[in-house]
Amino acid sequence: MKISRSLQIVLGLFGLSLIALAVSGEIIYSRLTYFWVLLIAGNFVWSRLTLRGVEFKRSARLHRAQVGQTFEERLDVYNRSRLPIVWLEVRDQSEVPGSRGSRVHTRIGGRESRSHLSRTRLVQRGAFQLGPTVVASADPFGLFPVSRMFPPKVSLVVYPMLVEIPAFPNPPGLLPGGDALRRRTHQVTPNASSVRDYDSGDPMNRIHWRTTARKGKLIVKEFELDPLAEVWCFVDSQANTHAELPFTAKTSVDDVIFRTKQQDAELIPATQEYAATVAASLGRYYLRRGRAFALVTGGQTVDIIPPDRGPRQFGKILESLALWNADDELSFAALVAGQARHLPRGSTVVLVTASPSREIATAADQLVRLGLRPVVVLLDASTFGADWKIDDQEATLRGLGIPVTRIACGDDIGVSLSLTGVWGTELRSAAVRATELI
Repeated sequence: MKISRSLQIVLGLFGLSLIALAVSGEIIYSRLTYFWVLLIAGNFVWSRLTLRGVEFKRSARLHRAQVGQTFEERLDVYNRSRLPIVWLEVRDQSEVPGSRGSRVHTRIGGRESRSHLSRTRLVQRGAFQLGPTVVASADPFGLFPVSRMFPPKVSLVVYPMLVEIPAFPNPPGLLPGGDALRRRTHQVTPNASSVRDYDSGDPMNRIHWRTTARKGKLIVKEFELDPLAEVWCFVDSQANTHAELPFTAKTSVDDVIFRTKQQDAELIPATQEYAATVAASLGRYYLRRGRAFALVTGGQTVDIIPPDRGPRQFGKILESLALWNADDELSFAALVAGQARHLPRGSTVVLVTASPSREIATAADQLVRLGLRPVVVLLDASTFGADWKIDDQEATLRGLGIPVTRIACGDDIGVSLSLTGVWGTELRSAAVRATELI
């Protein structure tokens, strides 16, 4: 047990009083000795009773947020005992970067409570425990500090930042092309193939009212999969192809108050964060347009989110990217090549990578030969502190007629992904080449 500085002083004075009493025998030293004994004993009992009736609670309205948003949390302290608390310190040991929940409260009376708000600018994606939280106090003289730890009960999931993409390569005949799949689906698509009798649980928007009126009973429509090709997004998870610059998170209160727009938030200068933002933003872009979007990431195991539509699919993508880390030893080209033969012909394949390896161009060329439509998003790792460049990689991809864009550290990701004028020539040449190969 660590002895506080205040207790050391009191024990020193107690020792001097005993020595003086033994030497002189004066009554004043006897009274001082009793005083120090009562002071130590009384404060010891007080400190042990201080936190006995203390309860702590932390609550937040949302436990899902995005990078750039402000996370607001309320921390409440309840003093259930009748004994007042002179001061009480709340130490927030949350894993959220820059968490600002620590606070000191004074003069908490018996059966009273105190609360405060914690506002933190979210700068990093991931899953973070909201806690533990340490509540500390002491007796009025601070002789015996005491503390209690409240373990975390909930966690916060921070999704990657999303950017608006006004346009992305999506021309007829190249990216969305494909034949009708003629497969029944539970989804509502533009292709109604037949009708059948109503079953309990069928949604009302599937009822075919003309047939219902003609037959005098409820008839619902059956749908086939949309003939538009799927969109598959592959994110490079190879550890040694990513780079990161030193970064100091801006999570101060002033930053929270005066910079309330998410667009004003800074993205961590790391290729991993840029890759996650690109993948999440493209997912939202395609899902808003009714396209089936799939996500493939590496790691200890290959994580594949099968193609689907709707808000639920978008939620799966955000959850996956929030927890994704580039810690894979498998090369990105090998990951793409291993999955390429399982993708439907005519599908769009978006490759997000910072790798300078020539195997990327080889994998993209293989996708074209398999009747797929590759689009490459290159992250310029040299602007993130890496010692390699991607100029040769970009030139090789353009030489193959594969659409490619380049994003450097600090670039506006939405603008970089929306350079339709730059995409145009490459898309036309890729369309011609793909048609010849197919």
